[in-house]
Amino acid sequence: MAYHLANRIPAHLLMWQRVREYAVPPSMIETATARRAAGDWAGACAAARIDVDLDLRAVRDRHGTELVTRIRSDLRRLAPDLLRWHMPRIAPDGRLRPGLTVSLARYRDYGATTAHLVVRTPPAWADAGQRMSLALWDGSGDRAPARHPHPHPDRRFRLDLHRHLWDAGRSGELARRCGAGGPPSMAPPDRPTRHDSPWAVACWAAEAELLLRAEGRRPRGAFTVRLGARNRAVLELVGPDDSHVPAYRQLREALPPQEVAALPVLPEAAARVLPDLELLRTGLVTAERLHPLVAAALTGFGPVAVSGSVTAAGPVAAPGSAPMAAGPAHGPGDPHRVECRGEVHRIALRDGVLTAIDHDPAELRREDLLVALGGPALPCLRAIDAVHRDPAELPAVRERLGHGDVAGALAVVEGLLGPGAVLRDGPLREELESAAARRIDHGLFRSGLVAVHPGAGTRTGAAGGGDASGVRPAETGHRPRLDRRTPPSIRRKRSSRARPRTSLTS
Repeated sequence: MAYHLANRIPAHLLMWQRVREYAVPPSMIETATARRAAGDWAGACAAARIDVDLDLRAVRDRHGTELVTRIRSDLRRLAPDLLRWHMPRIAPDGRLRPGLTVSLARYRDYGATTAHLVVRTPPAWADAGQRMSLALWDGSGDRAPARHPHPHPDRRFRLDLHRHLWDAGRSGELARRCGAGGPPSMAPPDRPTRHDSPWAVACWAAEAELLLRAEGRRPRGAFTVRLGARNRAVLELVGPDDSHVPAYRQLREALPPQEVAALPVLPEAAARVLPDLELLRTGLVTAERLHPLVAAALTGFGPVAVSGSVTAAGPVAAPGSAPMAAGPAHGPGDPHRVECRGEVHRIALRDGVLTAIDHDPAELRREDLLVALGGPALPCLRAIDAVHRDPAELPAVRERLGHGDVAGALAVVEGLLGPGAVLRDGPLREELESAAARRIDHGLFRSGLVAVHPGAGTRTGAAGGGDASGVRPAETGHRPRLDRRTPPSIRRKRSSRARPRTSLTS
């Protein structure tokens, strides 16, 4: 029976629905898959907007040929589009979690520390284009620590124990690891059931056993699960003996905070229900809209494989391994129809621009001149101007630009206005200009010219201690203004009214 939501659709599912629609477009999946099939792992990463900060020659000189061989093997199996599909994201826009270093694979016995193949996301102020970078972290430092806020592999967000989320050869393990045949969701211990944050507690015991073995500990012991910003469940993996299925329970004795912090943390990918599984069960997404590897892995498991079932959100198609369908067409289609001077006129693309086709070109030139002199415009011309400035498809353009799909956003604009259109002042042009300006910030971050957010007043230039132009903030006498990219800590400090006002007298 299909999984139903009795009251409403949770906000996090609506976010994931938008993510699945815009974050990894079908064109990216097709190009990355074709290049990976041809053995071009670097080309596949480029198609998935992943920068490669990995010098295999330097790795060979430092660690030897054996490590390079293992890394090359993993890179050939890497599906960068699948990795982007499963990367951690934040609400409400569903963009990549910023400033994150995620371990994809660990290589032991290569130096004093364990080497990690990692993928990094830029800080929030430089996340334009939603690009990621691939590198090797061995504890000795690379180019990233000088400019990345968290260059070390994160304990909570790690994929080295979940290779099926990025390894094309092991993607078939997804259904078993995510509990597709189990109950839709269960609440964690001592917490009420919450539809807006389901937890995959049915998988916690098996995943905790893998975690403890990977950490070199006994397969029975204590571990933690992060339930919130300041809430962690301390659990204990138990079992009668090694031949029985593991189980977990609440730790009987409370541990000091220092010991709790040192315990292994269950990765986020194992703690929560797979978003694709929730979307399928609620009918918000059909299998044809999923990544092909994900759709193929989830075929025939549990409540997902319900042919023609209906939920509160609508019909659910039976999952299959068919190629991912393209998004809704944004071509001109039928011409727009406008009531103009008592008649219904048509507006359509002609010669690459949006034109009022029921008006003579000479008449349109006269009307344009009249408008330039301050006269009223024809209803057809007003409709064309409105489409240029604030089209109905502007939210779709914004979503694509927010997730870095510039080509997709421009395709929507060209489908509306034609390739020869000249954008006019308005929300559409502002969105495109803002996206272009923010890509400059990302370029400065990648080049190392700006190590932290410029609003923090500690820009680092090539000469050291200055901004990109070599001028120190103290020398300019200019206080950086607050904007949407200013870090929250600086925003709170600058906007706080709790400081004493010494200029006021009683």
